[in-house]
Amino acid sequence: MIKLSFWKLLTREIEIRHVTVNGLSLTFIKQDSIANYDFLFKKGKEQLPQVTVNEANYSERINKLLNLCFGFLPENGKLNHICITEQKNKNFVSITLPSFIIKENHFQSDINIQEDTLSQYWIANGEIKQDDNTLKINLYSSDPKKISLPYISRRFGAEVTFDTLSYSLRKDILSRNQVRLNGQVQVNGLDVYHKALSPEVIHLDQGKLDYQINIGENALELDSTTTVIFNKLQFHPYLRAEKQQEYWHFIVSVNKTWFPANNLFSSLPKGLFNNLEGIKTSEELAYHFLFDVDFAQIDSLKLESELKEKDFRIIEYGTIPLSKMSGEFSYTAYENGVPVRTFPIGTSWDHFTPLDSISPILQMSVLQSEDGAFFYHQGFLPDALREALIYDLQVKRFARDGSTITMQLVKNVFLNRNKNFARKLEEALIVWLIETERLTSKERMYEVYLNIAEWGPQIYGIQEASSFYFNKRPSQLTIEESIFLASIIPKPKHFRSSFAANGQLKESMEGYYKLIAGRLAKKGLISEIEADNIRPDIQVMGEAEQSSRQRVGV
Repeated sequence: MIKLSFWKLLTREIEIRHVTVNGLSLTFIKQDSIANYDFLFKKGKEQLPQVTVNEANYSERINKLLNLCFGFLPENGKLNHICITEQKNKNFVSITLPSFIIKENHFQSDINIQEDTLSQYWIANGEIKQDDNTLKINLYSSDPKKISLPYISRRFGAEVTFDTLSYSLRKDILSRNQVRLNGQVQVNGLDVYHKALSPEVIHLDQGKLDYQINIGENALELDSTTTVIFNKLQFHPYLRAEKQQEYWHFIVSVNKTWFPANNLFSSLPKGLFNNLEGIKTSEELAYHFLFDVDFAQIDSLKLESELKEKDFRIIEYGTIPLSKMSGEFSYTAYENGVPVRTFPIGTSWDHFTPLDSISPILQMSVLQSEDGAFFYHQGFLPDALREALIYDLQVKRFARDGSTITMQLVKNVFLNRNKNFARKLEEALIVWLIETERLTSKERMYEVYLNIAEWGPQIYGIQEASSFYFNKRPSQLTIEESIFLASIIPKPKHFRSSFAANGQLKESMEGYYKLIAGRLAKKGLISEIEADNIRPDIQVMGEAEQSSRQRVGV
């Protein structure tokens, strides 16, 4: 039995005042590529007129959708034995509501979840007010176990569990083309796992979002009055997405004024920043972030990120001492996530080469190839990151990352080899800590870099590289040899591709040689005449000679 609002029907709107249902079962089945609900998506012979970009009114669409949702949520009613099942091949999810009672806008219900062999029992309660366009929902488990969201694992390869979840929504119509949504989302005991985020489960004790979303004719905006709270950290994000013609324009910003530094580090979700777990700090930090990209003109992209400190100090390290590079330490080299070699970075390793025993020409050649401003920046090059991001957006894949030498060191010395979002965040924080606190000198960092860099298949450190390619020590390398070694660091396993069929360097290397030689001349390490005369002309020896000739079939 369903009671409708007569006056709403006159205005072509549906508003259910009362509903009583006894026994309702819906089953959605998909076997391979055939589903019993395919007819819902089949197009008839008469096609509906296409909506042009100019006719896309987001405020109107959202308003109609929410009106429909609120209209179908009665203020009084009782639903008994409701069951909804989704089945795909041998997997299924079944949601059963033994009794869903709504009385004077308030509702209460038990929810039984069966997903393959997993059974869960939830409790939901809240409030519905059609006239005020408000909705409140609380969800928690009826037993000590956490709620585990069904379907997520099968569909996305993720696991999401939590203790309690609260959600509220209020819709306000400000004008014909502007709708505002206010509400709150609060979760306790949240655990999230997905390999793209982190190799471990990410845990958040408490998270809260007080949001205000403004929806216009062609734009959606997360207002800066929005507040995000996780653990002890609180901030106000701003986001705007606007579509003009066929292109989107996105703006994201965060401005966090001075706050206790330890509020950040003690709030880092467990499982997301393993090397920083347990770290304790003092004094204050401030943060500014801006990302602005108009896809109609990607080259105009803006990227700003600055974490400022005021008398900041590390009182206690976390899992790993971040100053370990200052002294001798054990380094493990990986290939495809598998450790292949472990060796000390210090005088106890026969192949270790102190910085002052490495040719200055080689040192500068690598710097000019990898990170020319290494000795002057604080671990980041915003312009390089911006240019890398522009290129990635243009080619629609992650092709460049704008890494500095410090970032490469942190990635290889401190972090796992899993390519995920968590690693990039942890990498950025560790880089900032090392550079800001001067936990390791620039000279020592560069020394470590030249001794752990891979210069060929499992050729680690400059001493092995000098011997492998030229049967020389690092202090004996010529200008041409130094430039060659600098050229292969980005792709050390593909060094053979630099050689032609006759075993000599390809002519295409000439442009690279001229570029690095010109930079060496500007730094005063060689003369302009020497730079003009430098050519990609080297003679490799030993193992490298045999390897390069095998590749070209000589």
